[in-house]
Amino acid sequence: LGGTCLNVGCIPSKALLDSSHYFHHIGHQVREHGITVDGLSIDIAAMQGRKDRVVRALTQGIEGLFKKNNVKRYVGRGSLTGDGCIIVNPVSEGDDSERLEARNIIIATGSVPMTLSVAPIDHQRIIDSTGALAIDEVPGRLGVIGAGVIGLELGSVWNRLGSKVVILEALDSFLPAVDQEIAQEALKALRRQGLDIRLGAKVIRTTSASNVTISFERGNVGETLEVDKLIVAIGRKPNTEGLNAEAVGLKLDARGFIEVDAQCRTNLDGVYAIGDVVRGPMLAHKGSEEGIAVAERIAGQSGHVNYGNIPWVIYTWPEIAWVGQNERQLQQAGVDYRSGVFPFMASGRARGMGETIGRAKILGDARSDRILGVHIFGPQASELIAEAVVAMEFGASTEDLARTVHAHPTLSEVMHEAALGVDNRAIHI
Repeated sequence: LGGTCLNVGCIPSKALLDSSHYFHHIGHQVREHGITVDGLSIDIAAMQGRKDRVVRALTQGIEGLFKKNNVKRYVGRGSLTGDGCIIVNPVSEGDDSERLEARNIIIATGSVPMTLSVAPIDHQRIIDSTGALAIDEVPGRLGVIGAGVIGLELGSVWNRLGSKVVILEALDSFLPAVDQEIAQEALKALRRQGLDIRLGAKVIRTTSASNVTISFERGNVGETLEVDKLIVAIGRKPNTEGLNAEAVGLKLDARGFIEVDAQCRTNLDGVYAIGDVVRGPMLAHKGSEEGIAVAERIAGQSGHVNYGNIPWVIYTWPEIAWVGQNERQLQQAGVDYRSGVFPFMASGRARGMGETIGRAKILGDARSDRILGVHIFGPQASELIAEAVVAMEFGASTEDLARTVHAHPTLSEVMHEAALGVDNRAIHI
């Protein structure tokens, strides 16, 4: 229970990210606090065991919620029949299939890792993001294909633990979906941490023996790289295999996503689809909110998801988080806007923590002053972005945020100062 996020995605990866962050922090940053640690070491088996316990506890929690709310669970592979029914085929041999009939069906089959023909997964030396969560020792040399969310997070885990990590990204730009002022500062910081991020690197082939040899091109120049393990982290694709979509006439788009309308309804009567298997960002909180909205609609209520205010987070350290539009999008749309930026370096709380890398950036409409986008690179950005989401949900202006009292000393004051900065009124810089 729990789907992609809980079992092989955001929860186990964050557990590993936290463990590796503590290890790296103790080894590299606590000395300036007057703390000296001798004989620092990492027990990978214990770290992985803790991650598994976190996942197991949450999975058991969902099972308890099922029982409390009288939700019946069928274990097996479900496929549509096209007549308001689902056939559940058993996982174990010898068990019988079951036929379930319902007025409403919700497809929430999630996503699976994308594969790369030139780097076939062997689950030993060449692994996908799921396999990367179960590595049992620190690789001396680790290659990662893909400098997106998954590649950066997994690369960060093993880089902090001592692996020499090289990330190969086919695109010439770094995190193109992120505001580029924020993205470029993040790129510099991650490289300083030891991540060898190579942009414009197109992988041509890989060979796997005692290690993995990667052949790639940058600027039409061929290069090779030898690593002990290679993670293929080029993204995820919708999981529709086995749904019987073609036979029942369920429409999929050119990329394999189930086509839905604004209410998450498919072209089949009474059949809805939500989460990674439909359009929109592949984010657990997006899928969850869609599920709630669909349940409300089925119950005769007015479910709603505001896709314009869905927060994104990349759990590197410092973290990267954003909501709304970035400067490039506003420029392409011809929107006149103003920008306010404030660095964590000028935050008293950040200085006390020793976490001064990064900045907060707020974009406001030049005429109405309505907040159009907020972008953060810094400590606890994943938590700070929530203030921006709430403000935008209520249609707040940058002045609304600027006139809101923020506790001192807190990291949230960076948001306050950035809002003041939209009108060139930032105080502490």
